Amino acid sequence: MITTPQPLLQNPAQGLPDQDELIRRLLSDTPLLADTADHLLQVVNVLESYGLVLDAYSRNLIHQGKTQLLNPFPAFRFFHEGFSIERLWNHLLGDRINFEYAEYCQKAMFWHGTGGMDAYFDSDEFQTACQQVIGLRSRRDPLLRLVNALYPGFAPEAIRSMTTIYALGLFWRVMSDVFIDLARRYRIGEVACVLDVVHHIRDGLVAAAANPITYEVTLGKESVWLLPPQAGLTFLVDVAVPYVEAVFFRGMPFLGTVSYNAQARQISPDQSQFKYGALYADPVPSMGAGIPPSLCMQDMYRNLPEELSSWYESHGRSDADVHVQICVSFQKSMFCVTNAAIAGTMPHPLESSDPAHQEANRAYAGAWAGRLMGCQRGALL
Repeated sequence: MITTPQPLLQNPAQGLPDQDELIRRLLSDTPLLADTADHLLQVVNVLESYGLVLDAYSRNLIHQGKTQLLNPFPAFRFFHEGFSIERLWNHLLGDRINFEYAEYCQKAMFWHGTGGMDAYFDSDEFQTACQQVIGLRSRRDPLLRLVNALYPGFAPEAIRSMTTIYALGLFWRVMSDVFIDLARRYRIGEVACVLDVVHHIRDGLVAAAANPITYEVTLGKESVWLLPPQAGLTFLVDVAVPYVEAVFFRGMPFLGTVSYNAQARQISPDQSQFKYGALYADPVPSMGAGIPPSLCMQDMYRNLPEELSSWYESHGRSDADVHVQICVSFQKSMFCVTNAAIAGTMPHPLESSDPAHQEANRAYAGAWAGRLMGCQRGALL
């Protein structure tokens, strides 16, 4: 459905959308991102590129979950398509997908620990499953048996981490399909404005909302459920929303960009106050070794659709700053994904005339708008 975008109300002091405007947009089903032709082109194409990258990320993370549990030396964890000397050589030369970015996202989710999956990690059922896995693995792994005796908390923590890796792989599997299908619908004219993009992603999230998140491992001839069906963990509430919280909002400070010295006080001691996520980032990828967003931009650069590549050639400085341009487009697309996640988790339908429903929706939108006020709101213009 094609709609006429409403005029963007501005904060006269900053020239940016203010909190009331953000709330109005969320409650009126108006996209956060200005509905322009350039934005539509950038967002759809960069999400197609990201969808192709997520396909590789998801397959690798799911493979790790199936094969690398409690592996003390996972040196070949990125070779989910099989090991060969040629692939190893290309890997060493950097001619590959940078799975380190996937691991950064996983570590952010694991460390911030929000949502139902993290709560389940603290349950007696999960702890019992961990001990079953450790016991079965220790029969053939004397190193694990020794380490577990000396440091009993190490193996359960490693299992929690691998469980998060596997769950993130399941999440990205769905998102990859949603983004690639978005590009297909765009090319046949079914997606014609930014609002259509938000609705497509929202509908994809809602359609997968109740998908169970489960994880079963096989050790020898025995199987253990780490995330059993009866845990009741689902795609949207227990993985998608915590992912948005951990990666889009909180994130983690990158080594070499801020001081980790406690006396410098450049990093808040309160994780809930972290503002290093994708929506806060300055669109200046350093392309330095080990900076996760730069690695992701490079992965998308290798998979750019022709339409977006041509658009970049006539904007900015062409290839000279293409990674910066990709970062800007990607940030805009992440506002659309966040927009869709908020819309998909509203307490009540936006069209409800019940005053209690309207008040609950306003409070929910207000909470998210408060978070968005600290983001790069200039990306919405």
